[in-house]
Amino acid sequence: MTAHLDGLLGDGLHRQHVRVYYEDTDFSGVVYHASYLRFMERGRTNYLRLLGNDHRALFEQAASEAPGFAFVVRHMDISFKKPAHMDDVLEILTTPEVVKGASITLHQKVMRGDDLLVEAHVQVAFVSGGRAKPIPKPLRIAMKADQESGGATAAV
Repeated sequence: MTAHLDGLLGDGLHRQHVRVYYEDTDFSGVVYHASYLRFMERGRTNYLRLLGNDHRALFEQAASEAPGFAFVVRHMDISFKKPAHMDDVLEILTTPEVVKGASITLHQKVMRGDDLLVEAHVQVAFVSGGRAKPIPKPLRIAMKADQESGGATAAV
């Protein structure tokens, strides 16, 4: 049951379904641009969870290795192609592009059926004390393995 709630992970791709609610739209019933950021954040969070690294466990592990750590979005390139509307069911696709020591770049797409609505490349860094730190090794290894199963290249 949890796997469906958190989406599905396989072949280097995470799939997360989201329904558009009234709260996600502007006054005209079109999805507000910032709502896509929340949808993609859910995709990234559940991608990590399905890799076996739920946020609570990561926080507990990293707190001892890197007190005050955080995952932060360092850079995002985003392209809005088509609008979504209230009650649409969207699919958030997340794939790892580049896995490095202290950061990962993910490719994310927001789809409605076969229609590409939004596309983003998101670089997420692992920081502690205001400085970049290595991503915990078990997570980096899991992301690299997932990336390789999807046919991309990695730099660990």
